[in-house]
Amino acid sequence: MERPADVVPYIDRTRELYASQAAYRWVVHDPQREPPPWTPVTRPLAESRIALIASGGVHRDDQEPFHFRDDTSHREIPMDTDPARLRVAHFGYDIRDAQRDPGCVLPLRALRDLAAAGVVGEPASQALSFMGGIYSARRVREELAPRVRDWVLRQRADLAYLVPA
Repeated sequence: MERPADVVPYIDRTRELYASQAAYRWVVHDPQREPPPWTPVTRPLAESRIALIASGGVHRDDQEPFHFRDDTSHREIPMDTDPARLRVAHFGYDIRDAQRDPGCVLPLRALRDLAAAGVVGEPASQALSFMGGIYSARRVREELAPRVRDWVLRQRADLAYLVPA
């Protein structure tokens, strides 16, 4: 089957980047042993406070860029940040489009527009960004995920909008 032109060949790119390394052991989740921690939505979207979380490696020009090896840090970006101040540091995808328009991986303006139109309630005051090229599932589970959870709780968000890159 031929791949559509607009599909990012992430797995192919990962294999190419790490061809000299030992084969990657993919994480397998067993939902019977550990059900996913989803929480049902209980209020209308138009009344919900939305936390924006993105894995595209976006940071502001006054923040340290992400490193390229298992960087589990995150950046908090005010929702009213001028797009001209946004930068991208990520090795797992071609960042040229994100450099031209950071909104394609961190849609600050789009979320604000949805709130202004009444489609969603208010956005949280900040967005959270991290570099999703973290190969250690243990470090994601033990380091990044708890910080993201705590950040969402501090934002008093009803819902989290996750934008993967």
